[in-house]
Amino acid sequence: MIGAAKQELGSALPAADLPLRVAASGFASSPAIVYRALTGGLPADALIDDDRAFDRHVLASILSAAISEPGPINERCGLGADDFVALVTGFFPHISVLLSVLAAGEPVDDEEAAMVRDLLLAHRSTPGEVGRWLAAMVARRAMEPDHLWEDLGLRDRTELTRLLLRHFGPLARDNTRNMRWKRFFYRKLCEDDGMVMCSAPVCSQCNDFAECFGDESGESRMAGRRREIDQRAAGVA
Repeated sequence: MIGAAKQELGSALPAADLPLRVAASGFASSPAIVYRALTGGLPADALIDDDRAFDRHVLASILSAAISEPGPINERCGLGADDFVALVTGFFPHISVLLSVLAAGEPVDDEEAAMVRDLLLAHRSTPGEVGRWLAAMVARRAMEPDHLWEDLGLRDRTELTRLLLRHFGPLARDNTRNMRWKRFFYRKLCEDDGMVMCSAPVCSQCNDFAECFGDESGESRMAGRRREIDQRAAGVA
């Protein structure tokens, strides 16, 4: 089924179709534009009361963040071609052809990302493909330099916590001290390998305390981008 969908999309996207590729490149210039094209609304207006709507918001946010960066979008999300096609045709069929123009090949096999992905997969709490896709996507985006919620394109840290509690509940509930999620993942990986991550006997005595437990608030990447677009449209420097 997925292979057939991939072939169908491939046949709709001939290499010579330059106008479609140009349109796709322009479309990818703004995460806010991508999110609106995917969902029909702006991130600030997202309705996420039920689990399906929340999952769709999360997937749209990750795609919107990844698509604005260099390289094939599926690689920036950590998904293979078949999984990428299954995701976009299942959740965003109206724009799957345009998205597929920006996807290519298989993601690079990164050992660090694979470790985080496998940690998440080992603690899945939902059935179906979405949790498996998100394990790969969260792990790949965790390799980026900002707060994880920002690199996932989410609006704030609470959305990341909800994502992890929903799809990787046993792992998320183990973060009892509200440690930053990236640091928590690596701490768990070290513990699973029988290693000691920290030299200080307790966190309160550690010089890197702020790195693990510091504030993760701030303006989201998409909100900042939207503000820039609005300012330009209003003629504000």
